[in-house]
Amino acid sequence: MGMNRLATKSGRLPESWRRRMDLFLGTTAWYDEFYKVETKPTLFGDDEVQVKASMEVMARYFNRRLAQVFAGVVEEPGVLWNSANNPLHLLCFAVGNKRGKQIALRIANHLLGQLKEVC
Repeated sequence: MGMNRLATKSGRLPESWRRRMDLFLGTTAWYDEFYKVETKPTLFGDDEVQVKASMEVMARYFNRRLAQVFAGVVEEPGVLWNSANNPLHLLCFAVGNKRGKQIALRIANHLLGQLKEVC
């Protein structure tokens, strides 16, 4: 969830933050995914606005990156929320062993299901 905390609403990130996220995700392509440009009509014509991605979009992107490296990844990561209903941690499960992939994913899905029941 450090990504969510570092990603500003405006899209203007200090260079050191951007470099850190590039290293963490292994690519610079995340920026275009996290900050889409939308055209919004205004009184004086169309205006292009950079919109920050939601936490769900970031989670899906992170899972796609994991799937490029690991044999299996749980499709729906778990989220731990604080009392103010803000995300604290994103729980992603990835499996490196192809032979043990099915059982490991089944166990991880079971655990994430229990997490959803509690939250």
